[in-house]
Amino acid sequence: MTNTRKTTTTAEPETAPTPQAEPTTTTEAVLGPPLRAGQTPEKVTFAHHLRIGRNDFRPGDTAVVSPDYARQLRGNGYLARGRS
Repeated sequence: MTNTRKTTTTAEPETAPTPQAEPTTTTEAVLGPPLRAGQTPEKVTFAHHLRIGRNDFRPGDTAVVSPDYARQLRGNGYLARGRS
């Protein structure tokens, strides 16, 4: 029985990982639940009075919310319809 010894090749020097680009942030704070990975905030216009957190929003006011939260508010009738 013969044992063969495997020789290892010289490994390439490790390169530092390139930093990923920071996601663009808006100047306004996102209201409601936080954004999930890969989501971009959505600017919406309110159709009815609504209180989110400690903020009161009157009809016609605008805010920046997550897409999931905007979909929920649209389904409940709190957001104005977008114009095509």
